[in-house]
Amino acid sequence: MSLQSVREFFHSRDIQLPIIETEASTATVALAAEAHGVEPGRIAKTLAFRVADGKVILLVASGVARVDNRKFKEAFGKGKMLGPEEVVELTSHPVGGVCPFGLPQPLPIYLDHSLNNFDEVLPAAGSINSAIRITPALLASVTEGKWVDVC
Repeated sequence: MSLQSVREFFHSRDIQLPIIETEASTATVALAAEAHGVEPGRIAKTLAFRVADGKVILLVASGVARVDNRKFKEAFGKGKMLGPEEVVELTSHPVGGVCPFGLPQPLPIYLDHSLNNFDEVLPAAGSINSAIRITPALLASVTEGKWVDVC
């Protein structure tokens, strides 16, 4: 169902990006990089956090980037990563397939500047064996994401 919600998201916005499905799991950055034949930094991981005011945000960052706690706190206040069950409940995507597309409810989406180190990145597409290829600029446009520096 989650992969289908991504397909519907793209179709409803007339976004012509093919969803790449692999036989291999792409549930981790290392597995995704291997399956797609790219360096791990090109994998755009999507992380879900509950921040200080109680709202949930999605943060998309380069696969090799690490969240800097000080920068994160300056941008959002105190935050905590969500557990797998809550991630599925709020995004409809399984951990390893979480992406900023096809969400059942609007969530604020933030894109870390680490993505701009690449001309093309590969976020998941709603399942643990799917992705799309997209430029960081188009990713920001499609998701209405806001750029942040938290990694």
